[in-house]
Amino acid sequence: MSSTLIERSTPEVALASTGVAPRRRTRLFALPEARWAAAATALFLTALPLQLTGAPTWAWGPLYALAYATGGWEPAWAGLRALKEKTLDVDLLMIVAALGAAAVGQVVDGALLIVIFATSGALEALATARTADSVRGLLDLAPATATRLLDDGSEETVPTGRLTVGDTLLVRPGERIGADGLVLAGASEVDQATITGEPLPVAKQPGDEVFAGTVNGTGALRVKVDRDACDSVIARIVKMVEEASETKAPTQLFIEKVEQRYSIGMVIATLAVFAVPLALGAAFTGSLLRAMTFMIVASPCAVVLATMPPLLSAIANAGRHGVLVKSAVVMERLGQVDSVALDKTGTLTEGTPKVTDIRPLTGSGLTQDQLLALAASAEHPSEHPLARAVVDAARTRGLAVATAEGFASAPGVGVTATVAGRAVAVGAPARLLAGASRSAAGEGPADAARAQAATVAAELEDSGRTAVLVEADGVPVGVLGIADRLRPDAAATVTALTTLTGTVPLLVTGDNPRAAARLAAEVGITDVRAGLLPQDKVLAVKEQERAGHKVLVIGDGVNDAPALAAAHTGIAMGRAGSDLALETADAVIVRDELATVPAVVALSRRSRSFVVQNLVIASVFISGLAVWDLVATLPLPLGVLGHEGSTVIVGLNGLRLLRETAWTKARAQGHR
Repeated sequence: MSSTLIERSTPEVALASTGVAPRRRTRLFALPEARWAAAATALFLTALPLQLTGAPTWAWGPLYALAYATGGWEPAWAGLRALKEKTLDVDLLMIVAALGAAAVGQVVDGALLIVIFATSGALEALATARTADSVRGLLDLAPATATRLLDDGSEETVPTGRLTVGDTLLVRPGERIGADGLVLAGASEVDQATITGEPLPVAKQPGDEVFAGTVNGTGALRVKVDRDACDSVIARIVKMVEEASETKAPTQLFIEKVEQRYSIGMVIATLAVFAVPLALGAAFTGSLLRAMTFMIVASPCAVVLATMPPLLSAIANAGRHGVLVKSAVVMERLGQVDSVALDKTGTLTEGTPKVTDIRPLTGSGLTQDQLLALAASAEHPSEHPLARAVVDAARTRGLAVATAEGFASAPGVGVTATVAGRAVAVGAPARLLAGASRSAAGEGPADAARAQAATVAAELEDSGRTAVLVEADGVPVGVLGIADRLRPDAAATVTALTTLTGTVPLLVTGDNPRAAARLAAEVGITDVRAGLLPQDKVLAVKEQERAGHKVLVIGDGVNDAPALAAAHTGIAMGRAGSDLALETADAVIVRDELATVPAVVALSRRSRSFVVQNLVIASVFISGLAVWDLVATLPLPLGVLGHEGSTVIVGLNGLRLLRETAWTKARAQGHR
């Protein structure tokens, strides 16, 4: 019942159209499948009480008939189309089983089957539509237009889809970059978290590469386009998500083959049960009743319900504890994983830079609070993430932030301002120290302060921090260390996942190798892949799969979406996650509690054991009743009682996973 993820059009047209219309998010009842399913359910729930309270047949009979029609016409039509192509699928089989039940007087059984089947189809259609929405939404990252510079120096605004390799773009402060290219002139800092996952803007100067959809900082850039729109990193992410989704088709094809064989076998068996006794002289009515009884007791409803209650109960239990698992298939897949790949920024870390070190220099005469207050006062007018981290740290300590005068910002260097009569500079140690050395060489105390500042900055950077130098009146007075903080439960989660899967998780990140290695060492990860673009993360996942692993990917950004789609199972962080990551992932950690991941994997494994139990129970009942009907005369009421009884038993068994103790046991298993 699923359809193509997103209609393919030329990437140029798709990119050119972005930004023109707001992104639409498909709602459940916007889908015709959902409206038909809701109508069938409402009719069924109206008819059932009337029947149970003894109302006349004319009061509830037409309602059941309408429930059959509204919920069953679409799968029946799909089944007939498949039959025309010489394929017999479960869609048609379910309709025949429902009509067969009605033919022998079991109208309620048939109607219930119709309602369950229609609801399942509506949820599948919604999942497909939402995924298509998320892929289209990714294209909105690229701006609809860009400013192109002509040979005579004039400017023109053109749709980004019309840009060609070799064009020169002018990217003003705060604008999104319109195409992948190389910086020809200018200096700025570019926020490219959507592409690489790096938590901080990256300084760009002539010769550096920039990507479409990333956000320019405070400087102006001239960029030479070096990729067509269809080859940009964003376009490739869209393509990879689509291709990765399509790679799951072989599993679907396997399921369809099983359905096909079961359908053909059941039809042949039912016809034989009807035709053979009839050919041997049995009465028509008796033969038909026996065949319909066989159709009911051999129907896959019991098997479906044997599978679904444990998985759905596990989904509900996980949802109560902050993990949204999108389908029963996903819940089953989670228990199969034997390898984990984790993103860094926003997944293992909080995704927000924080001040971790405050180092006043010897001879500066400043305390930690005074140094932080001085830096925060100078940084207060700035919008840079590092500046916000400094100001937030000062406010957290309750420090007074003075008014800065003469504020100026230099991309890639830092800020300058006058605070309480002192000329304060805050920025990159390498740039500030190099400039100060050229302009004030030979000053003894200042030289000593610069040497000390360089040593402290190098020490912080070697430990994975971003060092920020603070100068007052041209003399270094201190260094701040800023880093993206590790989530409190990150190390325990890595340990638990290692125990569950038998392999140490893999770290895949677009951040720099030094920061990645430092964080990996803190949480116990030994295999680190850093500096990765989205396609590189997919390659890392596929490498694990070629080694025979079923990989669970945990991430949060647009750059993680292709890997989430390519993996055996993908989990996204709910609070910090991008729309595309949330839609592409198979499950979402709503409250960003990493510790729930091993718990939900353990819960999935418990649900799979319950599925096995239920399948055994259902198989025993179905085979026993079917054999009884074949070798003797199984009374229809007894057949229905046995069929429904097995359904109740397996349903109640599966519902045990709804209990709080089920999550408690899973959490204990995941963290032992």
